[in-house]
Amino acid sequence: MMEVLIYHASSGKELCKVSNLKKTSTISDVKKQYQLNKKSAYPSRQSYRLEPKGKSLKDEQTLNSLGLRSGSKLYFKDLGPQVGWSTVFLTEYFGPLVIYLIFYVRPSIIYGADAADQPRDIAVHIAAACWTFHYAKRLLETIFVHRFSHATMPIMNIFKNSSYYWGFAAFVAYFINHPLYTPPQFGNAQLYGGLAGFLFAEYGNWRIHMAFRNLRTPGTKERRIPNATGDPMTILFNLVTCPNYTYETIAWVSFSVMTQCLPALMFGVCGFVQMAIWAKGKHRNYLKEFKNYPRGRKAILPFLI
Repeated sequence: MMEVLIYHASSGKELCKVSNLKKTSTISDVKKQYQLNKKSAYPSRQSYRLEPKGKSLKDEQTLNSLGLRSGSKLYFKDLGPQVGWSTVFLTEYFGPLVIYLIFYVRPSIIYGADAADQPRDIAVHIAAACWTFHYAKRLLETIFVHRFSHATMPIMNIFKNSSYYWGFAAFVAYFINHPLYTPPQFGNAQLYGGLAGFLFAEYGNWRIHMAFRNLRTPGTKERRIPNATGDPMTILFNLVTCPNYTYETIAWVSFSVMTQCLPALMFGVCGFVQMAIWAKGKHRNYLKEFKNYPRGRKAILPFLI
């Protein structure tokens, strides 16, 4: 049997000794044993590394593969209270769906007593349908499509993410549904051209999500290089690591063109900046993990970023 010493990653203080381990025991086993010493530290809240500022170890890594022997040290970091990824996604996506539709009916408390009776341009109705479709799609994908590599995330993310999505939903919805909203300057060409771009991008985004889903066997954390399949919408994999973000960007640019709404464009730009950060991080990880990863790919924008 083995015994591992657990030290705090920040203070360097010895926290406890974890016993009843074998060479074949995993980091997941260490987490379970540590919880016996501290009940509130459930496994998803724990992170271990070989050095105080080292990289977090994966649950499936064995003590033997990490070169640990009885008496070896592991450094513990408390990740704080956790919440399931699905819970976060469902919360942050359900909010914008409801908020937008509240503005769509033009409640008197927001727009005045007679606002609901004033005529709406066709662009207002199409925008509401597109917004509803987008977030309904996201909710359904969260439930039926996505396979998360991590079960949880810090609970504060649910407040941070929801503030962003809910706040922008109100900001965009207020102007598009306002009785003084100005329709697209170039009429039907702009309206339906933007709509076509939006629907194309939404379909492409969905196909990419399905391709990502098929990369991972259910119940595993297996990682493989994503590549284009027989589906023409996945051709973007030849150019970028995260084509789902590329399609997402196209969708919101198209929505902004369709509605000619500056707040919608601001939402799209902010979203693109965040997605570019995520895409670059994922791109770097693929390059580190797979020696044969295609070097010609960019992160999110073909040939540029």
